[in-house]
Amino acid sequence: MTDKWTTANIPDQRGRVAVVTGANTGLGFETAKALAERGASVVLAVRNTEKGAQAAARMAGDVTVQALDLTSLDSVRSAAAALRSRFDRIDLLINNAGVMYTPRQSTRDGFEMQFGTNHLGHFALTGLLLDKMLPVPGSRVVTVSSTGHRIRAAIHFDDLQWERSYGRAAAYGQSKLANLMFTYELQRRLAGHGTTVALAAHPGLSSTELVRNSPAALRLPLTWLAPLITQTPAMGALPTLRAATDPAALGGQYYGPGGRFEIKGYPRLVTSSSKSHEVAVQQRLWTVSEDLTGVTFPAIEPARTAR
Repeated sequence: MTDKWTTANIPDQRGRVAVVTGANTGLGFETAKALAERGASVVLAVRNTEKGAQAAARMAGDVTVQALDLTSLDSVRSAAAALRSRFDRIDLLINNAGVMYTPRQSTRDGFEMQFGTNHLGHFALTGLLLDKMLPVPGSRVVTVSSTGHRIRAAIHFDDLQWERSYGRAAAYGQSKLANLMFTYELQRRLAGHGTTVALAAHPGLSSTELVRNSPAALRLPLTWLAPLITQTPAMGALPTLRAATDPAALGGQYYGPGGRFEIKGYPRLVTSSSKSHEVAVQQRLWTVSEDLTGVTFPAIEPARTAR
């Protein structure tokens, strides 16, 4: 495995269609930019289309913009319908967009903002686009998680929307744990259904706008220490790009920075928490997510044992 994998290692992407959520800034911008430079037709799926157009203008290649607000299931459905009408195939779906440490807020559908945006919005988008991916050789769904999936993280089925009490870090941890559990359960269900695979990645500690909602006690030290402990968005995007394009990458794998504590460095295979691998919880989360979003994945439903 390459020790110092960079964008130079990305294979030719000509003829491939890549949809990247949250691609007008930060990690998503760098991910989309690198894919476009290697020849992919890239769609920036963003909430603010004006900012999306500005981002597209800074990229070389075939780059277009699609309105997508992950806090609204109506918007997710509209975006998926538009993408389905525009493209016969989708090779890469990069579930990158996210929010972090927000004050207690709800999405338009009444979900806690971090869980609703980071997990449920992407769960629904993936389900609505998957049949455009299943027949496509080498197609991949890559979902961006975080080392935050280890911090005070659990799937609180008794209070998924944090209505009884709320903690920013714990809610973020639940959403990022959900990203991994979704990836692992999706990969399990994809087995035997074409060549599409699901992978996850995390950016380490990258200098992006995500920390803007952090409490001041955390945000100020991060600002002061950023030059020493963070890496650029371009470096932070490399694990996602490797998961999306490395021919050696396999379904169910998780990529992150290779440096100490996975804070920074070139991308490599990493491991996630033991909790993220609890199959019964993954399956329960999947069922609950279908119920909450109204989106199912009929093409990859597991075979039912006859009674």
